[in-house]
Amino acid sequence: MNFLDAAEQAARQAGALLRENFETTIEVDEALHHDLKIALDKESQDLITRILLDSFPDHAIYGEEGLAGNQGSDYQWIVDPIDGTVNFYYGIPHYCVSIALRHKEDLILGVIYDPSMDELWTVEKGGKPYLNGREISVSPRTKLEESILFVGCGKTEEALETGLERFKRASLRARKMRMMGSAALGMAYIACGRLDAYVESRISLWDIAAGQLLLEAAGGTTQLSPKEGESDVWSIVASNGKIPIDEIL
Repeated sequence: MNFLDAAEQAARQAGALLRENFETTIEVDEALHHDLKIALDKESQDLITRILLDSFPDHAIYGEEGLAGNQGSDYQWIVDPIDGTVNFYYGIPHYCVSIALRHKEDLILGVIYDPSMDELWTVEKGGKPYLNGREISVSPRTKLEESILFVGCGKTEEALETGLERFKRASLRARKMRMMGSAALGMAYIACGRLDAYVESRISLWDIAAGQLLLEAAGGTTQLSPKEGESDVWSIVASNGKIPIDEIL
């Protein structure tokens, strides 16, 4: 099995698990002020891990729910088993499975699967980006006044304050603003032209790894600024590469 086939199989099987459990009684492992951890997060990652390591036993898994496999490997699967856990828990059908593959320092594959819509975004480094087998590209929009922007507010007090201030500034310029609850789906939506930009002051690798590769292959841009003292955490500005997003930052 090749890398993409394995990633697609893992994403679809994890998505089926999530769809079966959607709007059922959900076991909460940890409830924080601005976040939730549910048992299904780990179940989904365990399923993805089994599929990927069965095919590539020498590879590493680096996921939101922990590590597995050979952590010394040059091949590292970056997994978010449910991106949009709070949405999922509250019965909002806007969540996804995100899987990327990194070889040394280079992202080489990305898969994002939305079980509610049965939408699968795929991309390989140097190749074309696809949604359910159809080639996609970012929107042609060039004006903020014509654009729909997605602003994330993070979970810390600082991130919330920054996000809300950006939301206010951007609201004065953009056609519409959105806070959607899934960074991976936000980036996938930019890649296929549904949204035009996404901004957040604190985001983790597993949230945006697949989306970054997908978006850039679709003609967009991603700017990542590392958060001092935190590994694989950044602020992000992602867009179709055409609108003047710096004007509202």
